Amino acid sequence: MSASILDVEGLSISFGGPARRKQVVTDVSFKVERGEALGIVGESGSGKTLTMLSLLRLLPRGADARAVRASFDGRDLFSLTPAALHNVRGREIAVVFQDPLTALNPVLTIGRQITEVLRLHFRSSATDARRRAVELLTSVGIPDPPLRLRQYPHEFSGGMRQRVTIAMALAGEPRLLIADEPTTALDVTVQADIVTLIQRLQREKGLTVIWVTHDLALLARIADRVLVMYAGRVVEDAPAGKLFAAPKHPYARTLLGSIRQDAPKRNRAASSIPLTAADAGAAGCPFAPRCAEAREQCRNVSPVLKVYGGDTRAACWALDDGSTRGPGS
Repeated sequence: MSASILDVEGLSISFGGPARRKQVVTDVSFKVERGEALGIVGESGSGKTLTMLSLLRLLPRGADARAVRASFDGRDLFSLTPAALHNVRGREIAVVFQDPLTALNPVLTIGRQITEVLRLHFRSSATDARRRAVELLTSVGIPDPPLRLRQYPHEFSGGMRQRVTIAMALAGEPRLLIADEPTTALDVTVQADIVTLIQRLQREKGLTVIWVTHDLALLARIADRVLVMYAGRVVEDAPAGKLFAAPKHPYARTLLGSIRQDAPKRNRAASSIPLTAADAGAAGCPFAPRCAEAREQCRNVSPVLKVYGGDTRAACWALDDGSTRGPGS
């Protein structure tokens, strides 16, 4: 059995017709090991969520995703039949979305929504599905589950709704959980509880978790590895400890300089990123217009991800001649 539960190589996503097609994700490659917590970070529009949605073939109309390989547990996700893919979604790969209010059906009770998942994937009887739904709500910390099953989403707080969506995601007993900005829509006082809940469930159930976020400070606490994306491309992929101690790519270093005051002092002094629009279709490095270290090669030739130090990948021409600066580089 391979150590990697998910292995993606050369994933690209584009929108539009043949005459006006726009590429928004370019040549993304990464692996996720079983039981690992992988963080995917980048500013809004960097392609984080699109990359995850493409693996479950949930992209909006007009989008086209292609990959050299998109293997989940040895199966190519892009070549699965609709029936086989239906069995993977929710059953083996589950997603917790950013906004629980829009993820839940407002006209169905919580009990109806959870038991539908159970009856779909396990052909459970109504009695067994309801009993399991009570267990799931209990496991995510919702009090008085029998009562809550009869209620509707609007009768729950934001934090409780997100707990319900986590319970629904776990209903299929998945092996891979994609947490797509699961705390963004919540009050700051509730965010830590949701993160702690997902971490506890990961330990107890042996889940592999992909955290999609723009919060580097969060990933410093929870991720084993971090994938940094910019303008639809991976610019750095490193163990979390190495990324936070010695980021290699200029974009990663500047992001670290903008995180909260609990960040290491050496990472707080980085300069801000100029407000220049990113270009996902740039011929060279998409970060070049905003990079103080960019040179002619950066603007004209796209850098490829190379391995540095055995377990870190980065895409930056300056690394080849050792001219990149920063802590530990």
